[in-house]
Amino acid sequence: MNNPLLARWTGPQGGVPPFDAVAVEHFVPAVEAAMAEQRSNLADLCANPAPPTFENTLAALERSGRSFERVMACFGLWSSALGTPEFQTVELELAPKLAAHQDEITQNEKLFARISAVEVAGLSPEQQRLVWLYRTNFVRAGAKLGTLAKRQVCTINERLATLYAAFSQNVLGDESSLTLIEHEHDLAGLTPSLCAAAADEAAAKGYPGKWAIANTRSSVEPFLGSAENRELRQRVWQAFVSRGDHGDARDNKQLIAEILALRATRAGLLGYQSHAHWRVEDSMAKTPECAMALLEAVWPAAVARVREEVADMQAIADADAKAAPASAAIEIAPWDYRYYAEKVRQAKYDLDEKEVKPYLQLETLREGLFWVAGQLLGLHFSPAADVPVYHPDVRVWRVDDGAGKQVGLWYFDPYARAGKQSGAWMSAYRNQERFDGEVTTLVSNNANFVKGKPGAPVLVSWEDATTLFHEFGHALHGLSSSVSYPSLSGTSVARDYVEFPSQLLERWLATPELLSRFARHVDTGQPLPAALVAKIERAATFNQGFSTVEYLAAALVDLKAHLAVPAPPDPAAFERETLKALGMPTEIVMRHRLPHFGHVFASDGYSAGYYSYLWADTLSADAYEAFLEGRGPYDSEVAARLRRAVLSVGNTVDPAEGYRSFRGRDAGTAALLRKRGFAVPAKLPAAVGNDRPQGSLTHGD
Repeated sequence: MNNPLLARWTGPQGGVPPFDAVAVEHFVPAVEAAMAEQRSNLADLCANPAPPTFENTLAALERSGRSFERVMACFGLWSSALGTPEFQTVELELAPKLAAHQDEITQNEKLFARISAVEVAGLSPEQQRLVWLYRTNFVRAGAKLGTLAKRQVCTINERLATLYAAFSQNVLGDESSLTLIEHEHDLAGLTPSLCAAAADEAAAKGYPGKWAIANTRSSVEPFLGSAENRELRQRVWQAFVSRGDHGDARDNKQLIAEILALRATRAGLLGYQSHAHWRVEDSMAKTPECAMALLEAVWPAAVARVREEVADMQAIADADAKAAPASAAIEIAPWDYRYYAEKVRQAKYDLDEKEVKPYLQLETLREGLFWVAGQLLGLHFSPAADVPVYHPDVRVWRVDDGAGKQVGLWYFDPYARAGKQSGAWMSAYRNQERFDGEVTTLVSNNANFVKGKPGAPVLVSWEDATTLFHEFGHALHGLSSSVSYPSLSGTSVARDYVEFPSQLLERWLATPELLSRFARHVDTGQPLPAALVAKIERAATFNQGFSTVEYLAAALVDLKAHLAVPAPPDPAAFERETLKALGMPTEIVMRHRLPHFGHVFASDGYSAGYYSYLWADTLSADAYEAFLEGRGPYDSEVAARLRRAVLSVGNTVDPAEGYRSFRGRDAGTAALLRKRGFAVPAKLPAAVGNDRPQGSLTHGD
């Protein structure tokens, strides 16, 4: 059969994926054919009798997997956004084969010998960086191991790939459940838009005339913040935090135990003290101890703030109980936190989330994203016609720079649906490059907003609006790329650096310039009143204890689990005991409990690396102060420096050097503490930077 996955992408600027022509049955033959093609290309590369050079080895290696990369762009999309049962079967079949293919490349002795023999003298800095990257990655994957150890690493990687796919599918299965609401009086406190969304969710799942809360963050968190029925809040909360932890066929605890054990074994084979030491080595932090020091430096201030927040909430709960004698007194529990936090926000700042939400329309905020991109980076977005999409909800825009030159396409997939992973993310279907001609990037932002009735505006919370800006920050990072080689392009940077541009862009949501233009009332069209903007500014550090502690707890448990040797055999006990030792406030749970911690157990991606968000936020807080020290958030000179030193360079320079080029120094932690409203102690941790020579890996060159 003609397989669209194997066809070259057609159209200008390197073509576009034929998403509308792809079916699940295309994946297995396409992946196998693409792997065979890359295998053949690499065999030719290794058989080349000419001495190794950059062009006949590194550049040839960059070209070797063109078909494979195109196929995998679609495979990754189906895995995250179109996870039907049919595709999940294919995913489980292909996962170990894909891991084996990667190992076959990185453990190819002839290929590694050629890469190692390439002389870097006379190469451009970017070419030297690419040589360093390949050498480093091959060594870290086991290129220098003996035959037996290589075979063991391959076996582990294949098994891990299967476990990762199973873990993700189990979480997705639990997220397909819902909490059914039978009686209208149980909707007390919910906004009309939340009620309508709950009714639509119930009708879609076969319960017309009732209401349902989907077991996803985008549905659960708004419900917990406003529902008056405490028993119902507890039910919804319990279902959400127990994903992957029901002792049934979708329970992930045994998978986690095996993943942790396999990672520890692999790290030992590769010559590392722990999986955490292996993972963090090629990051900005360089060592897990350095990452841990940052987390632990912030933890005490965050916990102290939680105590203050809980006291404020408990006072309101006690007052409510006294005012209504029939109501029993309560102690703040995790399912109460968001609800009473909103009451405190109203009492302390005269700010009600329900008052703000009518001004936050998804489509208007999207226009606000485009406006910020134009103001800061000179990027312009226009609808792109006739670009194939994989679902009717997906729309595409062409992106041009200030000179009118196309730099890429931006795909937007904003709504929740069955088979789509929860949360929000950015993907690159193709990285920017120019070593074989100009090829623009294709980037996507994906979210899980609850879709309203046809034609009805979708209103989002301030937290969801912040997430929208965060993910768009990743997209701008990819769209701003201007490098030669795709392996160094866009967001292909250290894990604890990649979140820096995205967390930085969050700050523009609260700027008066944006709010006055794009925060428009859903009924009147009037802009957000200045008085309400002022309330938002005063409440900027509100509830930072909660958000910081729930994040830090997850980051600390992740890091400690991957430092433990031997690996923890009982993940549930390890989570429980670690949190107890940390002094975790009982009113809060980890943002991601281990049984559904996809960042950490759906791939190696953020394993021992969830700390990256705090590391990157240290950079983003410091970087935003660079704007404030200038002419404000829209200072064109600072924005130009950010684009030149950070956004456009990808991984062509060491991230610490790139940050210093932008800021003139390393980032300290004082700005981070100020951003979160915490006291700045006299003695602070060392600046977030890296003075080690790039490439000085323990097991490197």
